[in-house]
Amino acid sequence: MCGIIGTINQQVDEPLLDLIRHRGPDDGSLTSYSVARHRVDFGHRRLAIVDLSPAGRQPMETADSTCSLIFNGEIYNHAELRKALNGSVNFRGHSDTETILHLLSRQGLAAVSGLNGIFAFAFLDVPARRLYLVRDPFGVKPLYFCQEGNALAFCSEIKPIARLMRQSLSVENLAELLRLRYSPSPDTLFKNIRKVRPGHFVEIDLSSDRIQPIERPYLQPVPPTKHALPMEVAQSEYGGLLRRAVERQLMSDVEVGIFLSGGVDSALIAQFAQSHVPYNMKAFTVGFSETDESDEIAEAQETAAYVGLDHHAIRIGFDDFLKTFRECVLSVEEPLATTSVIPMFYLAELAARQVKVVLSGQGADEPLGGYRRYQGEIARGFIPPRLAHCLSKAASMLGLRDEAIMRALPALAEADDTERFLRVYEVFSSEEVEWLVGCREECARKRIAYFYDLLGCERQPDGVSRMMSVDMRMNLADDLLLYTDKITMRHSLECRVPMLDLEMVRFLESLPTRFRVACGRGKIIHKQLAEETLPPRIVRRRKKGFMSPTRKWFREKNAVRDLLLDTVSRFATHINLQAVRKIFEQHDAGWNRERHIFLLLGIYFWLEEFA
Repeated sequence: MCGIIGTINQQVDEPLLDLIRHRGPDDGSLTSYSVARHRVDFGHRRLAIVDLSPAGRQPMETADSTCSLIFNGEIYNHAELRKALNGSVNFRGHSDTETILHLLSRQGLAAVSGLNGIFAFAFLDVPARRLYLVRDPFGVKPLYFCQEGNALAFCSEIKPIARLMRQSLSVENLAELLRLRYSPSPDTLFKNIRKVRPGHFVEIDLSSDRIQPIERPYLQPVPPTKHALPMEVAQSEYGGLLRRAVERQLMSDVEVGIFLSGGVDSALIAQFAQSHVPYNMKAFTVGFSETDESDEIAEAQETAAYVGLDHHAIRIGFDDFLKTFRECVLSVEEPLATTSVIPMFYLAELAARQVKVVLSGQGADEPLGGYRRYQGEIARGFIPPRLAHCLSKAASMLGLRDEAIMRALPALAEADDTERFLRVYEVFSSEEVEWLVGCREECARKRIAYFYDLLGCERQPDGVSRMMSVDMRMNLADDLLLYTDKITMRHSLECRVPMLDLEMVRFLESLPTRFRVACGRGKIIHKQLAEETLPPRIVRRRKKGFMSPTRKWFREKNAVRDLLLDTVSRFATHINLQAVRKIFEQHDAGWNRERHIFLLLGIYFWLEEFA
């Protein structure tokens, strides 16, 4: 796992490369190339995990120097891919970087669809005069780029690009962020910095005098035809795929640890992983110094004892939360409404003291139907739109204060999938967004529709499978996976996600929806597998999610309120403080506005640093 940076017609120097040193403290290197009339610079910071020798150093070139690669991530099936090269390459080492360099030099970008892993890379094909920027199918690894005239810069993070090229805030993208809770690819809060979409590549033709990046997908539509397997056969197949996924992702020349919550996902991964390593794996959990239902340390300790893990835990409180918030925003570089960013900072810091790579249970809810919103999609089959509309009005009149239900009820009456998904996803309504920033939000639905169409969702049998397909390539990538990558790499720690193994997800998406989610039930096939593997007391625990006590903190503590209502801040020049005050009043009155406040606080610190 590493950090990459590169430019066309603009120099990368050591100080610029050092801005991403935390992503790869073990080594760093810069190389320049001349292609047609253009200069191409490649820079790399290395976190050595596979092939610790100099043979794994990047930028990496073919023997004849016709192709070059800078790579961030892991390719878990690279050993099989290396064998497929039929001995035609004299390999210098055993890194996955070297495998995909030669694979790409022989097969071109067509080889990308066969990569099972997490990755963002730049591949330079000198004879073809092409530069490619590529991001993995689920967007586990971020990749940004920006064009200014006839110069282009790309990087694993935003700061080096913003240092090279002058940037300004996009109010339209700010409105989109407030609506969705994150900035969906290709958007960022900057007008000109873009994210490569998950499952896409950007091609730059260097034979032309004027460069013009063109983004194309390599994602394939989700097959609408589902396997007619008996549940017991499907469960057996799924169990084998998950075990192989975990075993593959233990690929490392250093010790591997695990992020352990109190839930079934990380417990199952820990059980499978521990059976494949000769040492007691180190497990890491974060909890809270005050009593709160989101604390999972006791449950994680019980799981660790059962599996045989060496367990380590840390507790944090409100002072830790506030002290670290600004640093988290600077690390993630994109404000989010997801409160688990702060616990992740302390969890990654704890783990990085002892290991360089961890496994995580992230990514299970989207392919397996673990979120409440999927139950709303199922409910649409039983609630006529007119009744849903009446229920929504009644709930409003009665003063119902459950945010999830108040978003779900109007959505039930919406026939159009993309509009309904947006209603379910949104943090602030379109009216609230306009009050906050003074402009209408008009892009979020288009971003949802893009993946909806690309994945062929209209051919999927039901709304639940359509929503899960979009969530896996959109919400997951630019929210949970984004902050996990940025926070863990801030501590020079690699985080792997076995639940997003490409082979396994393809299998899950080939199953009938009822194998994954049904009325009142989620993760059906997953939990049945867990019940064969783990004790009932672990499998049947109530789901807590990876949260923090922010709901209570934002009501009882005044420090956040004082910041956001400061009339002389940069935040106050972009955000209507009257609307912010109203949000605090609602939260005090019993509405749960923690995500809204958390997102506004993130925007506050982002504006202080980047605007």
